[in-house]
Amino acid sequence: MTDASLEALAAALDLQTVRVVRQIAERGSVTAAAEALGYSQPAVSQQLRRFEERTGIALVERVGRGIRLTESGRVLARHAHAVATSLEAAAGELADIRGLRAGRIRLVAFPSASATLVPRLIAALAAAHPGIEVTYVEAEPPEAVRAVRADRADLAITFSYPGDRDDPHRASARGLDVRGYGDEPMQLVLPAGHAAAASDFVDLGMLRDEAWIAGCPRCRGHLLELAGAAGFVPRIAFETDNFIAVEGMVAQGLGVALLPALALAASPRHTDVVARPTARADVRSLHLVTARGADRVPAVAAALAALERLAAR
Repeated sequence: MTDASLEALAAALDLQTVRVVRQIAERGSVTAAAEALGYSQPAVSQQLRRFEERTGIALVERVGRGIRLTESGRVLARHAHAVATSLEAAAGELADIRGLRAGRIRLVAFPSASATLVPRLIAALAAAHPGIEVTYVEAEPPEAVRAVRADRADLAITFSYPGDRDDPHRASARGLDVRGYGDEPMQLVLPAGHAAAASDFVDLGMLRDEAWIAGCPRCRGHLLELAGAAGFVPRIAFETDNFIAVEGMVAQGLGVALLPALALAASPRHTDVVARPTARADVRSLHLVTARGADRVPAVAAALAALERLAAR
């Protein structure tokens, strides 16, 4: 291929085509790719046709009633993540030259961060870089990691529990950047008049006969693991992902619960409820997940720096 041909191909290879091919590779159809990108199916098909008209290279081919990537499409899909990140980094550096007067950061985080870390982060970015556009979606860690991988989010704030066999930061995060963001203490939530509330910390074994109020599936799994280590199977009477509801149930004497510190900080404290650390000082770990190399994109770098400052406080 001549230098002129290479230049023409490079000129035709725009970021949107790269994103479309990547989504088709991951989702298996033009319709699913369009839905993931927030476009109509005809718009995505037209994007592919324009590329083929400009280059003579077909990226998809019809098979029966469906489509699949051609060999050229599979080659592009293999490089798509690195290409998209590099192009965004280049655009980000140009924005950096302009002093971050423009830029975009798409955040995703778990529910208890929505009322604590996320508002402080958005406010810090607005104060330091008012030109950065911030969007936010709430999701539990597995979905948040998938959002970064699928290029629906630039930065995910996630958590994991020690020994979690379904930890989304292992195989499912391969190829992404996962930064540790510190540990968050776990707290036992008890009615104020409970006998264990008089202690500075509580051994879970003391609560083996209590009714328990469990949270999200992964939080519930962690409770089962900790209770198993203490020699009992907790009797789970109620289940809710709403940590405010958990405290309300505990306040009414309906059971006890195990909540992370951010969940407690995000809800109004009932006067009839007390929180105590566990005897083993159990924690869950917080993480920041981005595409590999995304910290070269100034808006992402600004968000990471703002989170570091918040942690330092």
